[in-house]
Amino acid sequence: MERTGNRQNDKFHVKQSSKQQLVYGLRPVIEAIESGVQIDKILIQNGLSGNLVNELKSKIRAAGLPFQYVPIEKLDKVTRNNHQGVVATVSPIEYQQFMDLIPMLFEQGKTPFVVLLDHITDVRNMGAIVRTAECAGVDAVVVPDRGSAQMSEDAIKTSSGALLRVPICREQNLKTVINFAKQIGLQVVAATEKGSKQYTEVDFKQPTLLVMGSEETGISNEVLRLCDVRAKLPIMGEVQSLNVGVAAGVFMYEVLRQRATSNVE
Repeated sequence: MERTGNRQNDKFHVKQSSKQQLVYGLRPVIEAIESGVQIDKILIQNGLSGNLVNELKSKIRAAGLPFQYVPIEKLDKVTRNNHQGVVATVSPIEYQQFMDLIPMLFEQGKTPFVVLLDHITDVRNMGAIVRTAECAGVDAVVVPDRGSAQMSEDAIKTSSGALLRVPICREQNLKTVINFAKQIGLQVVAATEKGSKQYTEVDFKQPTLLVMGSEETGISNEVLRLCDVRAKLPIMGEVQSLNVGVAAGVFMYEVLRQRATSNVE
């Protein structure tokens, strides 16, 4: 099935399958970028060259879009159509800008609560975390534009549709996000087994950016160094860590508990 993908001039089409939407071909992908289509990733054939390829790369850099060089065999597996060495995966999600969203939350009189996912790569974990975030009243979820699970139809299904309801901010530089959050008045709390505080000892009633780390390596050192507070969950068994989706749920509901208690008082 194909549908028109360009709201402005109908010059390119988006191919939709059961799992993803694609734009393929040099000129169509360029036009998709120019029209503001939300693109997850662009795959470019190794060694591809020419004036149109240079124009595409320039557009990609200007828009800050993630891309990857791949062998032609991978592109042929993605689509059997004439892709000309370029395939873009279109996101079903409309991403928000973190630096625009947070000031707006303050203007609305809210106490922002944002969850930052530092390279969560498993689609099921991503979906489960965002599902819990929606239930717990999280204002936004931040993900890096590279090295993170794709916001695919599978992720949306796992999240029970929460990925379409919770604002998602896809950002190039997590350090920039954290520094801006601190400047505007959010405490940055790292969920880590290296924490010096129990999670219940953290004051979550204030504006908070909660950082959750990847499934294998946890929070990266460069991100961890920027955090204001390091908090941990009590571990009573021999296994020394929880699944990140479970851990995120515990932290998010502690925030909800503290703020609900504060409102009652």
